[in-house]
Amino acid sequence: MTIETSPETMTKEKEYFAHETAVIDEGCSIGKGTKIWHFSHIMPDSEIGENCNLGQNVVVLTGVKLGNNVKVQNNISIYTGVICEDDVFLGPSMVFTNVINPRSAVIRKDEYKETIVRKGATIGANSTIVCGYEIGAYSFIAAGAVVTKPVKPYSLVMGNPARQVGWMSEYGHRLEFDENGIAVCPESKDRYELKDETVSRLS
Repeated sequence: MTIETSPETMTKEKEYFAHETAVIDEGCSIGKGTKIWHFSHIMPDSEIGENCNLGQNVVVLTGVKLGNNVKVQNNISIYTGVICEDDVFLGPSMVFTNVINPRSAVIRKDEYKETIVRKGATIGANSTIVCGYEIGAYSFIAAGAVVTKPVKPYSLVMGNPARQVGWMSEYGHRLEFDENGIAVCPESKDRYELKDETVSRLS
């Protein structure tokens, strides 16, 4: 197990929690209040924001960026090229990719494709995100979905390949729009408008 021992790192260790079985490589950045649990591995040149929670057996590879309050459940590998903004939820055993056509005998490290998960998005358990696309803010990807194209903000997608079947509020409730294209979240009471196949929050 490799743990930084520089004075700077010792200060940072007082600000975040890492289980004794976690491996924290030199050169990574971990924000205040973040928790890293059993058998996880944080690699160099990765960035993890404040108040994140990384479950058991999570691997964060070089160059990955996680915003604040990102929840990473058990058994997830976050590969180089993935960027998650604030408040993203990654469900148990979901899968990222970073190469479109991987071959063991062909080195394609210069062909990694970027995947951006925008603020507040949820990616359900056992779903797969094919690399190179943007997952829109507050979108909701159902468990087991296989995403092969960009996902619109606030959209609900499911299936293999994933297809949009509806819209979701920022609180994670399915939105039902009236004849005027207005919907109200049953929990927050925020109002949303559907116009030109795009949803926006009005309040």
